[in-house]
Amino acid sequence: MNKLEIHFLGGSGTVTGSKFYLHTEEIKILVDCGLFQGIKALREKNWERLPIDVSQIDYVLLTHGHLDHCGYLPLLVKQGFRGKILGTGPSLDIARIILEDSAKIQEEEAERANKEAYSKHHPALPLYTAEDVAFALRFFEQVDEGGQVSLSEHCDARFLYNGHIIGSTYIEIDLFGKRLVFSGDVGRQQDELLDPPKQPEWADYLLVESTYGDRLHPIEDVGQKLVELVNDTLYKKGTLIIPSFAVERLQSLMYQLWKLYKKNKIPNIPIFVDSPMGNNVLQVFEHYPDWHKLTPVEYRNMCNHINIVSSYAETWETIDDPRAKIVIAGSGMVTGGRVLTYIKQLGDMISTSILLVGYQAEETRGRKLLEGATELKIYGKTIPINAQVHHLESLSAHADQGELVNWMGSIKNVPEKVFLVHGEKSAMEVYKDKIRENFGWDCHIPNIHEVVEIIL
Repeated sequence: MNKLEIHFLGGSGTVTGSKFYLHTEEIKILVDCGLFQGIKALREKNWERLPIDVSQIDYVLLTHGHLDHCGYLPLLVKQGFRGKILGTGPSLDIARIILEDSAKIQEEEAERANKEAYSKHHPALPLYTAEDVAFALRFFEQVDEGGQVSLSEHCDARFLYNGHIIGSTYIEIDLFGKRLVFSGDVGRQQDELLDPPKQPEWADYLLVESTYGDRLHPIEDVGQKLVELVNDTLYKKGTLIIPSFAVERLQSLMYQLWKLYKKNKIPNIPIFVDSPMGNNVLQVFEHYPDWHKLTPVEYRNMCNHINIVSSYAETWETIDDPRAKIVIAGSGMVTGGRVLTYIKQLGDMISTSILLVGYQAEETRGRKLLEGATELKIYGKTIPINAQVHHLESLSAHADQGELVNWMGSIKNVPEKVFLVHGEKSAMEVYKDKIRENFGWDCHIPNIHEVVEIIL
């Protein structure tokens, strides 16, 4: 008789901070190792040590490289982890870019907070440094998509394409004859840049994301919406600011705008991409052509059409540029990055428009804008917001309820238990009912730090 404990250390009752710890006598595995984002009570958890013996973990398996799935890795290593961190080639490259950017932002914000004395902490410290990231990267080890990886005598894993971002996968773990499936973040059935997700055929235990478990994405004409926003920006001689996730959404927006220009749907309005991380991600697309739909020629033409902002000095030049323009800048939930500078300087102007794309977590600046905020706190100062705020939910990289149900629909057996993770509680409750209605499966919504024991 073999006993498995599943520790829900993050991504439980909330969207961010995904961490799922599998503990057996033979092997200890952490699936994803993300940072919490959003409300202060969650962000503060990033400063807490994990309630497990980190030094015992043999492997970390990464579904993909987003911050809420990999951003805690430097802290895990600081707490004593010395195992292997496994992921696909693009996922590890994305994780490296995101971790290095995260450390840089944290160091810069701590320095600014100390200089301007707006932090309650004296001195303000970064969560981790670039040096911490460099050390964590030493434990990265690439795996092939679809191949079987032997982790111990009675444990194998497979990383299978799931179309959320470049390199992203769901993970199947065969442990003592039982199969656990971790969905990661499931992508869309139809995506401009990525293929549809592969689907699991067997799951004794299923941990499935439920970010949009309570809704369907609206049927929107994304191209027409962008055309209208561009024309409005030209008419007002203003700036269209698009806060964007550096991975996938930024590249997708570039592709959409380039296609509209190529089809003469929009004029040759200057487009600036101001995201050092996003620029690095473009190189990942170039290095892994088999992971996306863009041909090398399309990729080059698209990049040549866009103005890449490479320095902070160029950020200010872009802000001062009097022409009507489009600025795509990180971060997607307006939690940090260069977009804060643009909104701080231009957000009070009625000639400015802000287009939000993708999911906006609770209490992020993006969610506040979505809910009609007339001011934002940026770098310790309150900034009035007179810009028009728009939202394109259909550009989300997450599957909606229907796509999630479809993704699960290929499972041939009846899982012994389905755990709903990576969602707000209201969304998970709705999705739980939907799964019961469609499949009759036994679902559970775990709380953070809950431990479930399973006899294998």
